[in-house]
Amino acid sequence: MEVKSFNYQKVKKKYLKFLNSQEVMSEPFRDKIGQFNRFYLPMSKMINDEYLKKKQTKIIGLTGGQGTGKSTISNILKIILKETYNLETVIFSIDDFYKTLQERKKMSEKISNLFLTRGVPGTHDTKMLYRCLKNLKNKKFKKMSIPKFDKSIDDRLKQNKWIKVKKKPNIVIFEGWCVGVVSQKKKDLIIPVNKLEKQKDKKKIWRRQVNLELKKNYKKIFDLIDKLIFLKVPSFKFVFRWRLLQEKKLRITSKGNKTMNDKEIKNFIMYYERLTKHMLKTLPETADTVIGIDKKHRLKSIKFN
Repeated sequence: MEVKSFNYQKVKKKYLKFLNSQEVMSEPFRDKIGQFNRFYLPMSKMINDEYLKKKQTKIIGLTGGQGTGKSTISNILKIILKETYNLETVIFSIDDFYKTLQERKKMSEKISNLFLTRGVPGTHDTKMLYRCLKNLKNKKFKKMSIPKFDKSIDDRLKQNKWIKVKKKPNIVIFEGWCVGVVSQKKKDLIIPVNKLEKQKDKKKIWRRQVNLELKKNYKKIFDLIDKLIFLKVPSFKFVFRWRLLQEKKLRITSKGNKTMNDKEIKNFIMYYERLTKHMLKTLPETADTVIGIDKKHRLKSIKFN
């Protein structure tokens, strides 16, 4: 789809309006126009260029540790793709495909009680996710609903709250903390990365199962991605810091539903540590676009591989 007359001022205005609506907890976005010009416009152009190759639905994976800003970035790209290239975009998160609380309870009883906590590969409904992505890419697209997961109740919402997709989109932004990650080598599973693995996964059952899930069920899902964008954090400690900020925002917006305190978040983050560190090692070389994020949470560098 060719560029409709690109009105820079109009797109910039919509972008700034969206950012203003996101400034919760007096955490302002810095260097808004600089970030728009140096990062969001080039990313959007890359996505449009990919779409123009065959003019068929493209799946853009957006991955990075917790709290890196995946949801915000997804929505900014959606605005620019619509206003600049007239591309219709659907956004969803791998988080929305978590298994129900009941399903995770069964898994925790059968394999390892660590699977009760959502997050790692194995806690998503991979069959549903694969069908969803295949349908979005299919020329004979059928109307569909995408599930919604409510983290404050730790369960999937009822079907009447799901996202309805009636028309085949041009672009799908598929975001999530572990999107695009590959399995580890067996020898890398031996040494525990933190207290959680050392104390609660002594026999390595949990981490081996997570790795097996990546090798089998997740690989075929991630193979459907056309372009992968990786948001690279300075180090793992910033994932904890930014996840704390995320939870504070959730406390404001969740209207009294269950949220986590700082100690619970520290424990929760341990479930994500192994794969987040693995991604920091591998994805800078394999992702199509790498966005470096600095210690102040700003987009700092962009590299197209």
